[in-house]
Amino acid sequence: LLPEPAAADAAAPAPPPRAPGSGTAAKRPRRRLGADFVRGIILVALLNLFVVQISTVRGHSMEPSLRDGDRLVVDRLAYAVSDVQRFDVVVLRYPRDPRTDFVKRVVALPGERVAIRDGRVWVDGVLLHENFAHVADHADMRELIVPPGHYFVLGDNRPVSCDSREFGLVEAEMLRGKVRARFWPPARVGAL
Repeated sequence: LLPEPAAADAAAPAPPPRAPGSGTAAKRPRRRLGADFVRGIILVALLNLFVVQISTVRGHSMEPSLRDGDRLVVDRLAYAVSDVQRFDVVVLRYPRDPRTDFVKRVVALPGERVAIRDGRVWVDGVLLHENFAHVADHADMRELIVPPGHYFVLGDNRPVSCDSREFGLVEAEMLRGKVRARFWPPARVGAL
């Protein structure tokens, strides 16, 4: 007797079962996790570029309001939707080295006349009532007019601050954003 020929539509033997977690099905969650991680990094980078910036205070020029090591949340869209206001605390590019950021307080706005006499700030001939804690510097500064598109900024710790008295007026394009809050250290968390 001859063996019967195999039927043309006979099923081939089934491959051995795969171990759980192996193969394509297991690779999908890892790929998805990797893709989500990359998307998350891109989202954080875009938020940092266009919406929110985290800055760290270096130095003592804004004491007692801000201290060395304070961590700040900076709103980068604030001035795209609203105007700069007097006493806003801002992060700006240092005019002499735009790679470096400074944090200062806006004291005079475009079109205003600003002067300092015996450490007190005068705007348009009127003594400015600064309703925040600061350290006065008893130096004088002759009156100047803030041109359109520029701001006069000061540090709160005036005797040690490098500000508009030294580096001049700040162009609007140099403002990186408005400081909204301090989130570190925990004992000093709060809006500014």
